[in-house]
Amino acid sequence: MKKKYLFCFIILLLLLLLLLIINLITGSSSITIAQIIAIFTGNNQDNITRQILLFIRLPRAFCALLLGGSLAVSGFLLQNFFHNPIAGPFVLGISSGAKLTVAFVMIFCLQKNIFLSSGAMVGASFLGALISMGFVLAVSGKVKNMAMLVVSGIMIGYICSALTDLLINFADDANIINLHNWSMGTFSGTDWQDIQVIIILLLILIIPVILLAKPMYAYQFGEEYAENMGVNIKFFRIVLILISSLLSACVTAFAGPISFVGIAVPHLVKKLFGTAKPIIILPACFLGGAVFCLLCDLLARNLFAPTELSISTVTALFGAPVVIWIMLHKQKG
Repeated sequence: MKKKYLFCFIILLLLLLLLLIINLITGSSSITIAQIIAIFTGNNQDNITRQILLFIRLPRAFCALLLGGSLAVSGFLLQNFFHNPIAGPFVLGISSGAKLTVAFVMIFCLQKNIFLSSGAMVGASFLGALISMGFVLAVSGKVKNMAMLVVSGIMIGYICSALTDLLINFADDANIINLHNWSMGTFSGTDWQDIQVIIILLLILIIPVILLAKPMYAYQFGEEYAENMGVNIKFFRIVLILISSLLSACVTAFAGPISFVGIAVPHLVKKLFGTAKPIIILPACFLGGAVFCLLCDLLARNLFAPTELSISTVTALFGAPVVIWIMLHKQKG
């Protein structure tokens, strides 16, 4: 079994490396692997190629890698929290809540000519994610049916999206295009300062996520079993909510709402590895989410070039069929 896990991790790592390279060499201006090596070794004198690689494609690829992995991990945490295979930041309306507060703060600051830092974006997004999560938790306490919980989350998402669209109408004409592109989901426009903030947040969250692996495994067998194993359920649930919300907020703040990654990737990874053990699936989800988003971003940039699709359009095309399959499988079970 350990050999199977190792083999699966190697496959994900190789796919990650392959897609990272393809994302760097493809685009409106082709860059060869030899040129990439020359740029990193300081032997390339083509300043335009260097600028494209180091300040456009590489930050964007790292953004897709890091945020894709974060979104998949957030989805896995939420699925464990609700014991629901189709729980995820987008379906439950958490991403839409984060989008609403970020849009409000962005419009307010743009109209007042106030500089909005990355930390402020994440903070606003986190606040919206927590508010949406609060509504979902309130609904989950009232209903026990999985379908009703999902429908409630979708309705919360629609309400938040409608309010966001309403806010965008009050933005200045010069800012509407940027706000609209962000609200549809995109990894473009990312710089190295954003990447640094994302990495710092992930490093802060990695330790508690790893520490949650054992309690989470016990929690998978039910709350009573987890309590008998010494898990503080109230504290565990609070930490799980905060981490999953912060991961989702980080993604929304920098890339906008991205659909179906948090649902589809954890399920596909569990099928690939043949286990649901958090100690195995958590790092696998991160790698799987990174691979998934690198592939989707590659297609979004190149499928109808020079027109670029929103990242959520592509992730929905791949992720929605997986969700439908999960629901049919659940119904059959």
